[in-house]
Amino acid sequence: MKAKERIPDVLASRYVSEEMKQNWSMHNKVLLERDFWLAVMHAQKDLGISIPEEALEAYLRVKEEVDLDRIAQREQKLRHDVKARIEEFCELAGHQQIHKGLTSRDLTDNVEQLQILQSLNLVRVKTVAALNKLSKLVEEHKNLVLVARTHNVPAQMSSVGRRLAMFGEEVLLGLEQLDLFIESYPLRGLKGAVGTRLDLLQLFEGKKERLEQLDQKVAEHLGASRTLLASGQVYPRSLDLQMVQHLMQISSGISSFAKTLRLMAGVGLASEGFQKNQVGSSAMPHKRNPIGCEQITGLARLLRANAMATLENVALWHERDISHSSVERVVVPDSFVALDHMLRRFTRIVRNLVVHPERMRENLQRSRGVVFSGTVLLAVAQREVSLEQ
Repeated sequence: MKAKERIPDVLASRYVSEEMKQNWSMHNKVLLERDFWLAVMHAQKDLGISIPEEALEAYLRVKEEVDLDRIAQREQKLRHDVKARIEEFCELAGHQQIHKGLTSRDLTDNVEQLQILQSLNLVRVKTVAALNKLSKLVEEHKNLVLVARTHNVPAQMSSVGRRLAMFGEEVLLGLEQLDLFIESYPLRGLKGAVGTRLDLLQLFEGKKERLEQLDQKVAEHLGASRTLLASGQVYPRSLDLQMVQHLMQISSGISSFAKTLRLMAGVGLASEGFQKNQVGSSAMPHKRNPIGCEQITGLARLLRANAMATLENVALWHERDISHSSVERVVVPDSFVALDHMLRRFTRIVRNLVVHPERMRENLQRSRGVVFSGTVLLAVAQREVSLEQ
């Protein structure tokens, strides 16, 4: 297909960071799968399954040889993505020892969960970095007075630092919940086609204790804190829903900040900054719209929509079917890409934020003291003075 005929992936082409793109790339997935197969083979060999040492060495030797075009050609012929990657790896190694006793989801669920864990940790690092930048801005503007608003009308006095801290605390609450989720996140483990591990049990000639040992060895290799005890063919898709909800919770404070800054920019109280040679409009050179905040607002909307898709994916149909995986393939990586960009954009906006104290003073003066009415009334009431006198 010619380049001009391709339909662009907007999120992947415009918003994804290099680290997140690498984590969800097909090249990386193939490498993770091959590493998983090697871990399973080593564990199976340790537990008594006959696997030649030269086969292990051969697979390890060709692990990095990833040809995505050739794998795609195999898949087009076989109409099965996992089988295509099995055949490719075996042909490269010259052996057929991988995937013994496993079903496709033993491979793909664990690998995709590993990608989710890696992405969660990447999001965590960027959230901490963003909060660090914001805390410095809070300290810088803690004494800068402005008229705070509720219902988008003047309410009472506050400070710029205090308002920024409000958004930061919401992000921090999301980060605390994310940490708990990462710490307790379970991998599916090796459970077979419907959770009974029948094929693995047959492979180990009925020795059930070997199955638990195999599960533990593979989980340790993947760096998981635990595996599920009684999953079916797939891990519960409610985990995906929780994952997106945690991303959404972090995004909520960021998007609230962005919406507030858009309102402030509209009346000249603050600006997200304007870079050298940046153009705000093709026809209006003076235009300085807060495009970063607008992007954050839009991506937060997309993230909330993804939460609905993962909610619909929770109820499984006879373990699972393609109606589930077709949703996961889009929603899971796209949710990480969306929040990842929001965090990077938010950090940049915080770093370049421009406030206009003189306009905040003008705004206060225009209120003609009405924002102090509640304070005055309270003082009068405390002195038991009747307003009717």
